Amino acid sequence: MRDQLNSDLFDPRTEMVPDFSRGASSSDGDFGFAFNDSNFSDRLLRIEIMGGPPQCRPDGEGCTSIADWARHRKRRREDIKKETVLDLSLCPEEQILNDNQPDMDDGVGCENQDEEPVAMVEETQSGDEDANSNESSWSMDCSTVLRLFSNGMRESEQRHVTLRINASGMHKLQYMVLGYVTYSNKCEQANLNDNFYEEAALMELLNFMYSNNLSVTTAPDLLDVLMAADKFEVASCMRYCSRLLRNLPMTPESALLYLDLPSSVLMAEAVQPLTDAAKQYLAARYKDITKYQEEVMALPLAGIEAILSSDDLQIASEDAVYDFVLKWARAQYPKLEERREVLGSRLARFIRFPYMACRKLKKVLTSNDFDHEVSSKLVLEALFFKAEAPHRQRSLAAEESASLNRRFIERAYKYRPVKVVEFELPRQQCVVYLDLKREECANLFPSGRVYSQAFHLGGQGFFLSAHCNMDQQSSFHCFGLFLGMQEKGSVSFAVDYEFAARSKPTEEFVSKYKGNYTFTGGKAVGYRNLFTIPWTSFMAEDSLYFINGILHLRAELTIRH
Repeated sequence: MRDQLNSDLFDPRTEMVPDFSRGASSSDGDFGFAFNDSNFSDRLLRIEIMGGPPQCRPDGEGCTSIADWARHRKRRREDIKKETVLDLSLCPEEQILNDNQPDMDDGVGCENQDEEPVAMVEETQSGDEDANSNESSWSMDCSTVLRLFSNGMRESEQRHVTLRINASGMHKLQYMVLGYVTYSNKCEQANLNDNFYEEAALMELLNFMYSNNLSVTTAPDLLDVLMAADKFEVASCMRYCSRLLRNLPMTPESALLYLDLPSSVLMAEAVQPLTDAAKQYLAARYKDITKYQEEVMALPLAGIEAILSSDDLQIASEDAVYDFVLKWARAQYPKLEERREVLGSRLARFIRFPYMACRKLKKVLTSNDFDHEVSSKLVLEALFFKAEAPHRQRSLAAEESASLNRRFIERAYKYRPVKVVEFELPRQQCVVYLDLKREECANLFPSGRVYSQAFHLGGQGFFLSAHCNMDQQSSFHCFGLFLGMQEKGSVSFAVDYEFAARSKPTEEFVSKYKGNYTFTGGKAVGYRNLFTIPWTSFMAEDSLYFINGILHLRAELTIRH
């Protein structure tokens, strides 16, 4: 029985075991017609909430928006005495509490069953006496309250019963009311202290207990009902409110509020779908963080985490993600110790260090924003990942695809990651590997381009770019690959280069084009039709160049002296 009392007994999925010994028939579960209707009631229950001096809101002040609701929730008055009259509906007798039910967690049972139970009435006290007696007064027989209207109890013959409760003990009322409501088939309504719920919210909750439906439709009202349902542990109502809130238009303000709900409620799992939807909204809205940089810089930590967790960030590279995180952390946490704590314990796991350039990883090691032990571990892990074989990298990424920590998952970067092997002797040389997915190549048609992240040779920055362009005679589309130098100006740089691609059936790299070029800043060189075939043949299902859906490209660069 205790397990039943701790579960959500207003959820249609919860099974009750009726007592058919009285000959009563089972109910279909919808008692909306009887809600607060004197035609279906035989008694009144008055609940008095005793508190401190009232701090009422001015007349007419209400919550018309999420922002209003959030501000009001922060300043809700501590205690105010309120009372309400309740109509208690006649309920199927098979669901009335039996006298031999186990005790509640928050109370002790009647050791002497012959002793006449009494209604719980808690008188207000003052000073230390009130503080010291709070727990003892609540340790009165809570099962007594649950049985107030069971047959054989004194209160079951009374038409008017009053329960007087300190507002400070409101959280324990949930067991009393829920216990009675559950086994009396949802038979009460109350106007509780505004420190926890608005009167309208509780009325809506009780209406839901009868009808599994709500009449409110605005986000602030639904949030009030959700909080009331959480206090009374009516998870089905919380899920219902959560679903309605997900169907309403979301704003950055509401999304941030929903992210905070799990830490504000007792039953966080009931609002998890709403929290997940808020994360998805923020990630989609701010996927181009450079476009909304001012807004994003003002977001709290939870909002930044939601954005950084996305695989679909429209950002140049993971290096840019790292730079943004540092910029935000320095603005929000000017104190170094606090910044190190937030970066190390909260944000580092959202930066995908394995996809950062090695030159950037060197800067991570020397950054003062990270604790040295933390940065060393992050960089070492990234380097080990880079050294893994491609199939092993895909395996590691697949293992983490369902986890919150997605450090091995590649984002949809504007600039595609590359792997670089550098040599100093006998000549300065680097070998660059660029992988493109079939979908990425398909998206290039008819005139698109995709760029690699920068890599360096001889102190100069270079990049690769893959194109869909027309061949030299402009007769058909084809795949082209080009090599460019970043720096602009009068710098002159002579380079020998070679392009290669893996090809079936051997799946080994096959040289496709060789050349040499003296670069000046901002120039690029390459081949318009790398595979000497039309675009349609290159993209065909039987294409020789896509291996498990991946196009593997290689460029070798050597400095000429």
